[in-house]
Amino acid sequence: MNIKGKAERTKQFIIEQAAPIFNSKGIAGTTIDDILAATKMAKGGIYGNFENKEAISIASVDFLFGKMSAKAYSVMSKETTAVKKLFAFIDLRKNPLVPFIEGGCPILNFGVDSDNTNPTVKKKVKAMIEGSMASFIDILKQGIANGELSDKLKPEEYCLKVLVMLEGATLISRVTDSVKPMHTVIKMLKSELKSFEIKHN
Repeated sequence: MNIKGKAERTKQFIIEQAAPIFNSKGIAGTTIDDILAATKMAKGGIYGNFENKEAISIASVDFLFGKMSAKAYSVMSKETTAVKKLFAFIDLRKNPLVPFIEGGCPILNFGVDSDNTNPTVKKKVKAMIEGSMASFIDILKQGIANGELSDKLKPEEYCLKVLVMLEGATLISRVTDSVKPMHTVIKMLKSELKSFEIKHN
């Protein structure tokens, strides 16, 4: 049992060290030497736990998406209204130059990286996007059902706008080395959602 536990800890250590490199350099741009340098392990130690670089990259994608989901759930679950939950999620992205996940948004990075080159990772990115969308849509529908938001709001359209605009602003902010594009987008998204809020006396 201890041997299995040690093996699992070693695998987890490799993933935790490799994930930020894949996220920053891309899957194709990351080498086994990069992983060896980060883990300070011998090649045999890496290949004793993973069949190849591809296997490490897939495990790293799962790890980063899990980390992203956990962080989003953590900030959103502290809020009690649909608007505040969505605002908490949006605010997670307010500084793309110092992201909460090293290397930036893994959806954006792996989405671009895997398009037409890595069907396995592309499928994981698709599932992450669809899962996020479904969660946000549910939150907004609940907000409409409990009278917090106007039924004129179209949850599917608004949630798509949130994801598209945040990902686009992340890219533009990082390329221009300025948080201003992201702050402008956040202001627009919040203003739109607030416009559907029903005020109760």
